[in-house]
Amino acid sequence: MPMGNGISVNSEIGKLKAVILHRPGGELERLTPEYLAEMLFDDIPWLKKMTEEHDGFADTLRARGSHVYYMKEMLEDILETDGVKAHMIRETLDLSGIENPDRREAITEHLQGLTTHELANKLITGLPKPDITGIEKHLSLVDHINEGYPYYINPLPNMYFTRDPASVIGNGISINTMRVEARKREGLLMKYFYKYHPIFNASPTPLWYNYNNKHSLEGGDILVLSKEVLAIGCSERTSPQGIELLCRNLFEGIQELDHILVMLIPHIRAFMHLDTVFTMVDYDKFTIYPGVERHVKVFKVTRNSKPYSLHVESEDNLSLAIKKSLKLPAVKLIKSGGGDEITAAREQWNDSTNTLAIAPGVVITYNRNEASNEVLRNNGVEVVEIDGQELVRGRGGPRCMTMPILREEL
Repeated sequence: MPMGNGISVNSEIGKLKAVILHRPGGELERLTPEYLAEMLFDDIPWLKKMTEEHDGFADTLRARGSHVYYMKEMLEDILETDGVKAHMIRETLDLSGIENPDRREAITEHLQGLTTHELANKLITGLPKPDITGIEKHLSLVDHINEGYPYYINPLPNMYFTRDPASVIGNGISINTMRVEARKREGLLMKYFYKYHPIFNASPTPLWYNYNNKHSLEGGDILVLSKEVLAIGCSERTSPQGIELLCRNLFEGIQELDHILVMLIPHIRAFMHLDTVFTMVDYDKFTIYPGVERHVKVFKVTRNSKPYSLHVESEDNLSLAIKKSLKLPAVKLIKSGGGDEITAAREQWNDSTNTLAIAPGVVITYNRNEASNEVLRNNGVEVVEIDGQELVRGRGGPRCMTMPILREEL
């Protein structure tokens, strides 16, 4: 897809034509056991194997007709734009809590002196304290108290999950507010891509949500079911206040949008986003973690006659709500793990339900989830398997690792 052709996502299953990825890099080698939980990891991945797996994933997408953009290359592109470098350094230091004037001046000078390639790398992999020298006599109170912490600017090890910081909805974009501190700067990067990269071409592209809103909203909870219907998970990572704001903006900007299904899911790490327990794989087929539908509350949100007001009503259950919303005679909920409680729990931990639809009835999954992949095939879904032994250590699957920007219309 040539740059500047626009963005458009009006379904979960339309043939995937263009996607943004981030190839895992040195930011993963900044992880240490002491800070794993803070950085949202349960283990330290092996980067060499991880990049091999990610390259295989990207090759699979290309072989199936998707153009792949990489975030680091996009970052290097925009850093060449007049004024972007200085503005991005300033906002990065703001979000990193660098307020001491002497320390801030030294870090700014260091970053300004880097090449575009080097700066892009630092903004992703982080800035270790030993990189800034010669100002030990100006240590601030914060420096003394946080003496043991190794970074001035944190690494972004979760950035290969490009689904979360931004979501293309229709011909617009939601730049999301990440709930956890370790991921907040990802939204800043997406803001600059939106403003300065020709893929997004900000002037004609609606902005549905901005990352500096105080209420959390993450892309793993946003499913574009059709032009007329969205599903949004209210989860551990996405707040009801954020959902309401997004709903109001979408109803104001997308006239074809009829309603939004808000799905309240259990607020636990294993179910951190809606797409970890529920994804769309075909016109009338969805894969689901078995049993979760009993715990999901569904609300139908529509426009109200009063401007910027919403009408909310409860739905009976998930299956019926989807069937009515998509005007289908029936829907099929395909249980991951083959419906077996133990197998489903094991494979769900390895993101068996986090499928990426690349066309109607065609999905990419991890090959390790054998039972879930088999049950998908038994239900008429083409399963394209990729390696993910190291990729999965960040608790995310193929859908998590992609930000679709262009899908064919159904």
